[in-house]
Amino acid sequence: MSSLYETLDERFRRAFDAISPNADPVLRPSEHADFQVNGALGLAKALGASPREVAARVLDAIDLSDLARVEVAGPGFINVYTLDSALAERLRALLSDERLGVRRRDSRRVVVDYSAPNVAKEMHVGHLRSTVIGDCLARLHRFVGDEVIARNHVGDWGTPFGMLIEHLVDMGEADAVASLSVGDLDSFYRSARQKFDSDEAFRDRSRTRVVALQAGDPETRRLWRILVDQSVNYFSEVYAALGVELTASDVVGESSYNDELASVVADLDAQGLLVESEGALCVFPPGFTGRDGEPQPLIVRKSDEGFGYAATDLAALRDRVSRLGADEIYYVVGAPQSQHFQMIFAVGRLAGWLPDEVHSEHVAFGSVLGPDRKMFKSRTGDTIKLISLLADATERAREELLRRRPDQADTERETLAGDVARAAIKYADLSTDRLRDYVFDLDRMVSAEGDTGPYLQYAHARIRALFRRAGRDGALELAPDLSDSAERALGLALLGFPDAVGSTLAASQPHRLCGYLFELAQRFSSFYEECPILSASENQRESRLVLADLTARTLAVGLDLLGIAAPDQM
Repeated sequence: MSSLYETLDERFRRAFDAISPNADPVLRPSEHADFQVNGALGLAKALGASPREVAARVLDAIDLSDLARVEVAGPGFINVYTLDSALAERLRALLSDERLGVRRRDSRRVVVDYSAPNVAKEMHVGHLRSTVIGDCLARLHRFVGDEVIARNHVGDWGTPFGMLIEHLVDMGEADAVASLSVGDLDSFYRSARQKFDSDEAFRDRSRTRVVALQAGDPETRRLWRILVDQSVNYFSEVYAALGVELTASDVVGESSYNDELASVVADLDAQGLLVESEGALCVFPPGFTGRDGEPQPLIVRKSDEGFGYAATDLAALRDRVSRLGADEIYYVVGAPQSQHFQMIFAVGRLAGWLPDEVHSEHVAFGSVLGPDRKMFKSRTGDTIKLISLLADATERAREELLRRRPDQADTERETLAGDVARAAIKYADLSTDRLRDYVFDLDRMVSAEGDTGPYLQYAHARIRALFRRAGRDGALELAPDLSDSAERALGLALLGFPDAVGSTLAASQPHRLCGYLFELAQRFSSFYEECPILSASENQRESRLVLADLTARTLAVGLDLLGIAAPDQM
């Protein structure tokens, strides 16, 4: 069954089309009605009629007798009031629908590139947004039926690995592995960098090692693999702690495309797209200029004949389309890389590696800021590690749970503290328009009041507690009575879930789903205050339990799409 919004939108579009093929009606929720349609004003002049006359002609051409009452309002708007019977029957149908009205679409193969930490470096707050936004988008695409291929494009290649491998040799494999296996990646990297900067002999050895690595020396590759494997193990621990679905098998780093870089250059050259500029091989895609107004180059091979990020990204793009057969590709990378990806896509189109029918998108995002509105760092000025961030949030959540329920079992509290901490951190990030920066405020994030992840978790747990008091697991499959305005408002909100999922996916904007879930929880709170449930008459109680059950299920499914747990008890 189509969602309520989809059904209304389709019928109004058909009615407008019957009047004029140039019509573009807009259906949106309204304060004055359930929905309002705008479109008559734009057609009035072309049709030589007043907007109200055009709106009246639309109503003559549409049949909504099974769904809604409509009227012309104001200068030519159409107000739509959904029939209670239609709302109630659609709500009843949702009780037996585990997808809550969200239809599966024709499956598309979707590649989502996200997280992308660097080998031999710990994951810090700068990786948070890419990781949780990418994870949410992957969950959403899977939910609507897409085949998702996650790609964790880790930094596992390049000149720094010469010094890292030499430092591993100096430490001895056993000691190095012991250090790396406990997640002490930053100190390992700092020690290697310090030696590289201060010891000329070490510097020379490191440069020689880079050459050996790039030439495929077996022993050097073996030592490099130790660094990569230990780092990936650490990344997996961080993802598990965050409740992120990336695994070691999703890691396809820069090194994976190393053997393809020469063919990228050869292919571009064969098509006449390469231009030599100051010794470098470049492509000048149309429409890109520098600050001086001169054409902007995408450097594919540097003047020293080395390859940079552009070559690797072009090889990855070509591989994702030609070998993986991607229909859609999403790069969840910070906003400063916007022009880079625009140029990668443009060159991919020019080379024929990115056909018009394949959708490619840079899912850009802003920064996480501290209270001073600068890049979020510790008091000592160090970048904050993700695992430390989660530990702090867990401790705050543990304290709050202890204050609320001092009699709670320690094991239950510990599990809940982790769930609440993850909800706090993820929701604060996802509920912000991803293009905006946001201030990291842990006290606000872990609060069970306001627009926070824990608030939504408590809303879900509160409803489940209601069913435990009623001695029930769920509601009967009946059409609810919507005679009270709070019942009706909640019912309308519940029917909006498919459209919230759809708009979130269409814009790659998780904050839209967050906003929907927060509004749903608020509407349930108003409903709960105005409409007694357990003390109501039997028929009224059963009707209201339907609305309560659907709210809890919608919150649980919606939170899961955000990567957040929905505990039954808090």
